[in-house]
This record gives sequence, C-alpha cells and structure tokens, in this order.
Amino acid sequence: MAQKDTSEKILESYNDVFSDIVNVLLFNGKQVLSADELEDQAPRSYYKADGKIREIERDVAKRWKNGNIRVACIGFENQTASDPNMPLRVMGYDGAEYRAQLLGNGENLYPVVTLVLYFGHDKPWNGPLSLKERLNIPKEFEPYVNDYKINLFQIAYLTHEQVELFQSDFKVVADYFVQKRENGDYIPSSQDLTHVQETLQLLSIMTNDNRFEEAYNTNTDGQKGGPRNMCDVLDKVESRGIEKGIAKGVVKGKAEGEIEGKNQMALLVKKLLDQGRIDDVKRASEDEVYRDQLIKEFGIR
Repeated sequence: MAQKDTSEKILESYNDVFSDIVNVLLFNGKQVLSADELEDQAPRSYYKADGKIREIERDVAKRWKNGNIRVACIGFENQTASDPNMPLRVMGYDGAEYRAQLLGNGENLYPVVTLVLYFGHDKPWNGPLSLKERLNIPKEFEPYVNDYKINLFQIAYLTHEQVELFQSDFKVVADYFVQKRENGDYIPSSQDLTHVQETLQLLSIMTNDNRFEEAYNTNTDGQKGGPRNMCDVLDKVESRGIEKGIAKGVVKGKAEGEIEGKNQMALLVKKLLDQGRIDDVKRASEDEVYRDQLIKEFGIR
C-alpha cells in the first residue's frame, strides 16, 4: 500500500499535473489555477489526543497563492475502491487544516477543498457521498446534524469531452481508465509525455500491471532512451511479448513444433497489440489453453 501511495503522489505532485486536474474537474477546463501559483504543503497535519501528538496524512496537498496571499488549500485523495468512511476521512483532513490555520496567525483564513479521485473502472463508486449517509441518525436529531459532502470524481467515468480538456500527462491516465471501462482494452495515445516514468509508474501501480513501468526501463530496440508516449510503450510491450512467446514455444517441443510455436505466438501477439488487447498478450504468454483459444479465434495457422 505504501508503494502505491508513493507512486500516486509522484505524478500528481507536479504543479503542471496538479493544476491541470483541478482546472478540468472543478472549472471545466478554464485556466483558473496556474502551476506557478502553487506551493507545496506538507501532507501531514498534527493534533493532540489523549495527551499525545497524532498525525493525519493526505495523499497530495498544495496551497494556491495570489502573490503572498494564500487563497485556498487543495488536497487529493486517491481511491481504487469505494470506502464507506470517506466522508469522515475527508472531514478529518479538512478539519485538521482549518485547525492549523487557527493555530497560526488566525487572521487570513482560507478555504480547504478536497478532491477524491476514484480510479476504479470495473464498477462505479458505491460508498456514501456525505456524512449523513454514513451515520445512523435518530429522526429527532436529523435536523441538527451538520452534513459534510465529499467531492468525488470517477476518473474512468469521465466523458471523452472531459478527457480532451486535460493538457498534462493526466490526460493519458484518464484516457486509459475510460477506455478500460468502455471496452476492456486500450488503444494507445500518441501524446508525448512530460513525466514519462512517473506516468507509467502510476499506471503500473493502479492496474497491478508492471509492464508499463518495465517498458520505461527496458531497451528492446538497441537505442538509447526510453519511450516518449504510449505508442512507444506498447511497442516495447509487444517486443517483450514476442520474446516470451517464442520462449514458451521453444519449451513445447522439437524442431517443427518450435518453429510453429514461435511463428504462431509472434503473429498472435501482433494481432492482439493491433487491437490494444494488452491483458490478453500477458495471459496468452502464460496460459497455453487460452493461447490456443486465441489462435483459433484469429484463424492463425
């Protein structure tokens, strides 16, 4: 879990990515927040309980400044699964920041806004969206209980028009999850990445598929430098898939069987990659029965 959290923070902590996410999700692409108006904020807040100092840690947090005046504090919380306690968690993060302001000069108080980014693509968020939804409230008390709502954004459920509004590397991330939700497959973007390794690392961690990150570190074409965009990434994945497929074919048998296995797997990988079926490439290289099914599906001889 710690590794995943760290990877998420690396990409989103870049000011160009952070401001881009805020501008698209909160302001429909209007350039309200500028990257050079952001300052890093320590993600940890401290409070005293039971005579001890305790801490609350956000995923990512930054302050928006206009000159020397702090305008707002904005935080991100990343989720791959619905969390029924998310309203309480967000309330705790925001409350800790307001308390820190009071313990400071207490004069220039500014708002705290938290965005919950949900990356699940198999099913939509099904957890509470407000404090009242989470509590069991006697009807007599209901009018007197203050509510607290979360700002939830389901990345895989953004529209194509929303995805196109992104200007940073997060556009590739959002596009990936939207395509996975809609089609179960992914057709790569030719958009060049600014933060290549961090984007691929985020995709690897959030999808539990390390081939994205491996593609950055693996040089299969004999040239220096890593991939620049997702097309380059899938080219490297394809090359490695063919190599693994050939190795599987060699193990199967003798001369003729070896040659047939090599040719069939190489052709199968190519056809799968043409359709953006990355997950099927991995499965076919490991599951002989499934590989034979795909060979029949494509009519490969």
